[in-house]
Amino acid sequence: QVQLVESGGGLVQAGDSLRLSCAASGLTFSRYAMGWFRQAPGKEREFVLGISWSGNIFYADSVKGRFTISRDNAKNTVYLQMNSLKPEDTAVYYCAANLFGAGTSGSKYDYWGQGTQVTVSS
Repeated sequence: QVQLVESGGGLVQAGDSLRLSCAASGLTFSRYAMGWFRQAPGKEREFVLGISWSGNIFYADSVKGRFTISRDNAKNTVYLQMNSLKPEDTAVYYCAANLFGAGTSGSKYDYWGQGTQVTVSS
């Protein structure tokens, strides 16, 4: 059974940093591209960052220069480092796994975590 478990969310102030983790189990992690998505209240889910199995990184323009993604295949974990957080970054953040590449479309991803809440106060 595949499980993706996010952690690290919380309440922070604008300008702060936060690192989210997503621990994967039940799949050959190194073969999967991993992505981070977010969904704010009343808005559609949007792509944030993705990393291919080979380490290529894909960004959404809204987070370029502030967020980065990394993976540790030995720990079956993908990370989302968020710097210079803004109130508009407030959302539930989800990690997802895609066997066929780090695309920006959520429909391409095979497995999803339960999400972790990030709230940025102004």
